[in-house]
Amino acid sequence: MIEPNGYRTKRALCAVLLAAGAIWLSAAQAGSAAAGAAAWVQEHPRANDVPARSCASCHTDDLTQSGRHTKTGKPIEPMAPSVNPKRLTDPAKIEKWFRRNCRWTIGRECTAAEKTDFLTYIETH
Repeated sequence: MIEPNGYRTKRALCAVLLAAGAIWLSAAQAGSAAAGAAAWVQEHPRANDVPARSCASCHTDDLTQSGRHTKTGKPIEPMAPSVNPKRLTDPAKIEKWFRRNCRWTIGRECTAAEKTDFLTYIETH
């Protein structure tokens, strides 16, 4: 089939724009390990004389070590995939724990950007 030049040019431009969009989206989804590390230890004040909480409160600031839940005392396996290969393998579990832990620690659900930063940080260990 013979295409008019304008159509071919528009098709080529669309392909370039789609490729550029995919690159931008990929870069935007790449988290910041530094931001994740900073957020990991950031303390969030609680009401009624409850001590401030951070991710490190339960998981420790060394992701290769076991943690312990500050309220229940329940042991928590290391977060680092390098010593705990089961970590970050089940998307449903990841989302479940983000929802639960962000609410408990920060007092709200984490944003997509925060989750990406946390995952990027955890994956570096």
